[in-house]
Amino acid sequence: MCRAQGCYSLSNMRTNDEMTRLQAAVSALGDVNVSAWPEDTLKDQLGELSAVLVALDTLLTRVAEEVRARGMRIEEPVSA
Repeated sequence: MCRAQGCYSLSNMRTNDEMTRLQAAVSALGDVNVSAWPEDTLKDQLGELSAVLVALDTLLTRVAEEVRARGMRIEEPVSA
């Protein structure tokens, strides 16, 4: 498939879509400020929050292990 910016394979387009979704997830998580939640809200949401955090940890670990399995390192970006 070709566009004004160049030609892309369907595989590359899917990868770009996945990266966009990952970046949106990072943005959404960046907006979460649990320290601002009232104590009662945190207590009410603790079970669901815990389940979400465990699921995120599991998925992030899987993605990181897949990258490492291909012999690549995951490096923290250097600040400008």
